Amino acid sequence: MTTSHLTFSVSLAATAADLQDVCGVRACAYGHHLPDMQETLAVPDAVDGRRGTAILVCRDKATGAATGTARIQRNVAMPLQLEGSVILPRWLADEPRAELTRLAVTPGADPQTRLILMKAAYLYCLASQVRWMVIGARSNALIRIYQGLGFTDVLGPDDRVPLAHAGNLPHRILAFDVTAAERTWLASGHGLYPFMIETFHPDVNLFPKESMLPQNEVRVAA
Repeated sequence: MTTSHLTFSVSLAATAADLQDVCGVRACAYGHHLPDMQETLAVPDAVDGRRGTAILVCRDKATGAATGTARIQRNVAMPLQLEGSVILPRWLADEPRAELTRLAVTPGADPQTRLILMKAAYLYCLASQVRWMVIGARSNALIRIYQGLGFTDVLGPDDRVPLAHAGNLPHRILAFDVTAAERTWLASGHGLYPFMIETFHPDVNLFPKESMLPQNEVRVAA
């Protein structure tokens, strides 16, 4: 096992201040191509505080500034957001699942930020006994990134559906088998296997002890 240190840390948003910083990253990252949503993204929404939701936040070690984020919503309290817009097939709808949304990285952030967010989301889902990670992707470039990680189409090839929680814009629905990922990456000789499985990143801290949190702070992750 190789140990690799990052220029930033990754943890779960645990305070109101964390959540406000997360919203700032979202508004910054999405605002330039979704200006109509910038004001909405700048404040927390109902899903942020829902049971079964966890929010990842990256912070630059030198400045403490938030530089990246992603949200993981498990289907423990209610269906996934995208299930309000699309009926999932039984092989997916009958399994523990989580939707990855609000993945955002600020301009100029460490180039590894997006990939580390994906690794952190994978580790969190694995530890939470999630079978499938589900995403809605709009741009072809982002779709190729997810496919490179092992995500596959849930609907027909290149079928797209408008998602109500994403401005009713058409998205391609992709799913990732969390429990099979390690053996699949190993069997295929995937180039990311060393990074995802064989490298320990001590700056990724997803399960801090409750006693480490200040008593006057309010948790927002679950």
